[in-house]
Amino acid sequence: MTTNTQFIGFVGTYTKGESEGIYSFTLDTQAGQITDIKVAAEIDSPTYLTISKDNRYLYSIVKEGELGGIAALAVSDQSEKLTQLNTQVLAGSPPCHVSIDSNTRFAFSTNYHKGEVVSYLINADGTLTPPVSVVKFEGSGPDPRQEKAHTHFAGVTPGEKFLAVVELGIDQLITYQIGQDGKLTEASRLAIRPGSGPRHLTFHPNHKFAYIMTEFSSEVIALAFNQENGIFKDIQTISTLPEVFKENNQGSAIHISSDGRFVYAGNRGHNSIAVFQVDSNTGKLEFVERVSTEGDWPRDFSLDPTEKFIVASNQNSSNLVLYARNTETGKLTLLQSDVNVPDPICIKFLHM
Repeated sequence: MTTNTQFIGFVGTYTKGESEGIYSFTLDTQAGQITDIKVAAEIDSPTYLTISKDNRYLYSIVKEGELGGIAALAVSDQSEKLTQLNTQVLAGSPPCHVSIDSNTRFAFSTNYHKGEVVSYLINADGTLTPPVSVVKFEGSGPDPRQEKAHTHFAGVTPGEKFLAVVELGIDQLITYQIGQDGKLTEASRLAIRPGSGPRHLTFHPNHKFAYIMTEFSSEVIALAFNQENGIFKDIQTISTLPEVFKENNQGSAIHISSDGRFVYAGNRGHNSIAVFQVDSNTGKLEFVERVSTEGDWPRDFSLDPTEKFIVASNQNSSNLVLYARNTETGKLTLLQSDVNVPDPICIKFLHM
């Protein structure tokens, strides 16, 4: 159970190897240590997770034979086990991302392989309805990996009037109005630089700015956002890599501190987290530092509820890494790197 010094986290994984599903862990902020790794739910390929604001429900990607979709799970009072409530699956490969709104009314999944975004309603008991909207994207980009649409992220915008969808395969950021019935109606589109491969998005807490991490060009794109009409406008592009690094790298996750002062971006290949300071007036970023992830292929990371720590997941080396975070400078200090979780992808904490 979450306390003032101990916080429960969950890890989504690939189950192609040794992983049994979703794992839980305890972050002891007093000791500066991750402990008590255990299987929280046996489920196939729960790569990405999200948790309801009241900590009652967890939503996960799921694979069921030749079908893929999302699963609803109840979080137990002791926070040690997850109980599956139901799943909603469609033919084909499973999605790569799942998100919900703050009121636990809607769920959204994006499917990299199928190039689509799907919306669902969430019932009062946390279960999912069948899809209410399925939007499929068409097109391609100049990179060989952009042979077709590859939808990678969808999340509600500030005010939750819109859904922002990041399309890696066609280099676009598409905004949809969310109907009361959960149906999606396109509101606007922003073309991202061809071949950059936009992957994930995070919003500044002042609601005026957003930041995209690109997978192929390894850059953060700073955006101005108008929450009235859902329109984005790019204002800056900054690399996450040192100039001398010319080897393979693929950008991964991007997150922002709740005070809006620092943006963190993951590099798979360079195996690092890049830290940037935010100018709250312009939204532009200034490079602070890069820190090693002490492993291979950092797929995701998460700030803990106190935001004095960050936990990162190295997919290929199957380890979690714990850093202390200086809330004044944004800098990270390595505390622990020998936490074994097989094929970790996504990390989410129960909310304070």
